[in-house]
Amino acid sequence: MDLDEQAEIQRVATRHPNQPLLVMLGSANADSAEIAALTVTTGDPTFAGPLAGVPLGLPVYHVLESEVKAVIPPEVFSEQVGMMELVLDVAAIEAALRRVRQEAGVDSSPS
Repeated sequence: MDLDEQAEIQRVATRHPNQPLLVMLGSANADSAEIAALTVTTGDPTFAGPLAGVPLGLPVYHVLESEVKAVIPPEVFSEQVGMMELVLDVAAIEAALRRVRQEAGVDSSPS
């Protein structure tokens, strides 16, 4: 997650503090998904961006997680991200994001 993306997420979260927000990731591996998830929950772990030390506490999911896939029409999922599901380590990505959500206490549903 680059610095501009961090700034935009912070801007949206600040402008809409009472709205239910959810961050959706499309990271290609578990490590990058975990860093992005930590960034929007407990703050940028690299201390390089605008969210360094800023715990937004936002729920975060990856587009390939089963909870997300369940709420997307199958034809849309297949067309938009179906290939990703075939080539990425979905189990590792899911495990990383579940761990971050659990540790940060932001385990809300994407539905």
